[in-house]
Amino acid sequence: MLGFLLLFNRCANIENQYVIRGKTMGTTYLVKIITSDNDYEMGSIEKSIDSLLIQLNKQMSTWDPESEISQFNDWNSNVPFAVSDDFLNVVKKSITISENTRGLFDPTVYDLMSLWGFGPNPRSGFPDMEDVHRVLEHTGIGQIEITDSVLVKNNKLCKLDLNAIAKGYGADKIFSLLNQKGFNNIFVEIGGEVKCSGKNIKNKNWSIGIEDPSADGNYQKKISAIISVTNGAIATSGNYRNIVDLDGEILGHTINPQTGFPIQTDVLSVSVLSNSCMESDAWATALMAMNHQTGFAMVESQSNIDAVWILIDNYDGKRYFSKSGDIDIKKMIYPLM
Repeated sequence: MLGFLLLFNRCANIENQYVIRGKTMGTTYLVKIITSDNDYEMGSIEKSIDSLLIQLNKQMSTWDPESEISQFNDWNSNVPFAVSDDFLNVVKKSITISENTRGLFDPTVYDLMSLWGFGPNPRSGFPDMEDVHRVLEHTGIGQIEITDSVLVKNNKLCKLDLNAIAKGYGADKIFSLLNQKGFNNIFVEIGGEVKCSGKNIKNKNWSIGIEDPSADGNYQKKISAIISVTNGAIATSGNYRNIVDLDGEILGHTINPQTGFPIQTDVLSVSVLSNSCMESDAWATALMAMNHQTGFAMVESQSNIDAVWILIDNYDGKRYFSKSGDIDIKKMIYPLM
C-alpha cells in the first residue's frame, strides 16, 4: 500500500507542457506553460491571450488606420487626446526611458522611419538634408506631454511609433495574465522578446538563444550565444533582420533620433535583461543607436538592467561584452531548429 501511494503521488506531480502559438503585431508569438494540472482548459487561456493581443493591436498598431495610435497621429491639434490605460502606460514608460537614454530612445520617430523607407507609409529613395531637418523639427520627446492622464501634442505634426516597445509590453501583459491564473513556470515570446519565470519542462532554467548577426546583412539562421534565464525578461535589437534597400544601399532600421540618419556602428546586436520586457525592448533599441562605450557606461548607471553586446571584430569576426559576469553566456554556433 505504501509503495502504491508513493507511485501515485509521483505520477500526480508529473509536469505537462502546454504550448500556444499565433500571430500578432506583424510577427509571431509563443507561450509555454509548465503545470502538473491535467484538467486545465487551455482553450480558454488561448482565447484570453488572443483577445488581449487583438486589443493591444487596436491600440498601438501603426499599420491599422483605425487604431488608437493612428487616430492620435492624425490628430492635428494641441487639444488633449484621451487614450486607453495601456496606451498611456506605454507612452509614460517611453518618456522615462527617453529621458534616461538622453533621447536616444524616442517614440516620436514615426515620420523619420517613413522618411527612410520603414513603416506603413514609407518614402522611396534617399531623403535629402532638407527633408530630414524638416521632420526633426517635430520629432523629440518634448513634442508630447501627459496632462491629467491624457496626451497633448506640443507640436501638432508630432506622430508616435511604439513598435520598439509594444511587443515587450505585450509579453509582460500575457505573462501577468498567466501569473494571475496561478501559473509559475511560464515562457512568453513575441517576435523574439521574452518574459519568463520558473523552470522549463526539464526542470531547468529557460535557455534564450541570441541569433548570430551578420555584418553584411545576410541572415544566417544561427545562434551566437545562449543566455540562461529563470525569472526575468530579455529583448534583442539589431540591424541584421529589418533592413531596407534604397537605390542599392542596404540600411539598418535603427535611426538616430537626434541626427535623423540611420546609425553606423560596430554594434551588431544588443540584448537587454531586466524584470520588464517592455523596458528591455526599449533599452535594446536605444543601445543600438549608440556605440558600445557610450551604451556600456549608460547601462552601468542603471541598476535594473543588464546587457550583452555583440560587436564586429576585424580579427575573429565578433566580440562579446556584458555588463555583469552574472549572465550565463555560452558562446555556441549551431543552426536554428
